[in-house]
Amino acid sequence: MAGNPQTAKGEHARSGSYAGARSLWLGLLAVMMLVPVTLPVPVLRDLVHQRFGVSEFLTSLFMSINMVGAVFAAPLAGAAADRLGRRRDLIAAALAADGVLLFALTLPVPFAVFLGLRFLEGCAHITALSLLLSLAANSQVPERRGRIMGLVGGGITLGVAIGAPIGGAIGSRDPLVPLYAGAALVAAAALLARFVLTDVDGDGQRPSGAQILRGILNNRLLLAPLAFAFADRFTVGFYTTTFSLYLSRILELSSAGIGLMMAAFMLPFALFSLPFGLLAERHSKVAMLCAGSVFYGVATASLTWWSAPALPVLMGLLGISAAVMFVPSLVVTTDAAPIEIRGTALAAFNAAGSLGFIVGPLTGGLVSQAVAARTDWLTGYRTAFLVAGASELLCVALALPFLLRLVRRGITR
Repeated sequence: MAGNPQTAKGEHARSGSYAGARSLWLGLLAVMMLVPVTLPVPVLRDLVHQRFGVSEFLTSLFMSINMVGAVFAAPLAGAAADRLGRRRDLIAAALAADGVLLFALTLPVPFAVFLGLRFLEGCAHITALSLLLSLAANSQVPERRGRIMGLVGGGITLGVAIGAPIGGAIGSRDPLVPLYAGAALVAAAALLARFVLTDVDGDGQRPSGAQILRGILNNRLLLAPLAFAFADRFTVGFYTTTFSLYLSRILELSSAGIGLMMAAFMLPFALFSLPFGLLAERHSKVAMLCAGSVFYGVATASLTWWSAPALPVLMGLLGISAAVMFVPSLVVTTDAAPIEIRGTALAAFNAAGSLGFIVGPLTGGLVSQAVAARTDWLTGYRTAFLVAGASELLCVALALPFLLRLVRRGITR
């Protein structure tokens, strides 16, 4: 458990290789990994809907199918890292594969093949991201974990934030350009990872597959932060797909305008991740997680009632509340997991989030389309975002008792 003296001693021994400015490499790699995630969002209609002549539901599927791969790949990647170590080499290999697959998405292939490539791309992406989070969590002692997870979490959200406006700018004439750019960026990240990262697991005995499985099954309170990972990414799925379609259909924004609206959400999310990570080292992570989630849920439910000029203000507030809850959820996951299975636990965190991201765009597309068929598109989008906001509030209500048990046991605070 988190309070095990031998575990703490081992963590202190391993934390020196990413001291000071060297930890910035972790944040930079997180940025480079995540930019390609939202590069295609502003051109989604042209990239999928118009290019293949498919429905809005199948357009939404493009943003979900790679997360199906992630659900399968993340636990395997985490267990492999805990079993084998060598996170640096695994990260570099996964990023190289991701670059090849992103390029393959630009080829003239049938829609079914296109989705299959997207599935494999999700496997490669989540493998690299899960292992980077695991390496970061093991690189610092528990007392300093908030800042390193805030740094990497900020890098993740900054990459997502700048990806959307860049994608809108470079994809305005050719929707394939964001995919070319994403492929080149993750290929560069693969080279960087190979030469700047250092494994921090030492030469200790690696747990067996059976020990890893037992460790996960014996730490059932891990389900609490995993529930937040699911709910948070469920709602993000609405923002990356349903929200983009809402902005183009109802508010008639251009691709560049959609990218800027997404940036109004993601940039505050990125910029406040590190400060809230530092705050989580001194204050209750559980209180931050729940308070941020309640505000985020209420604001999400109200989104489609805001006028176009006022909407950027709401998006900024949503981004700040997302930072309040995201970094504490990462840190609570690392607190609840023994170091021997921390890679698997963080991979499970990503898998839960990926599952949420699968269901989110599909739910948003189904709800908005079904309601619009009976009424109109504005009512359809309003109903969809009411569902998204309510899901976040429900998560707080269901997970809070389990989080409080973690606090009472001294595992987190």
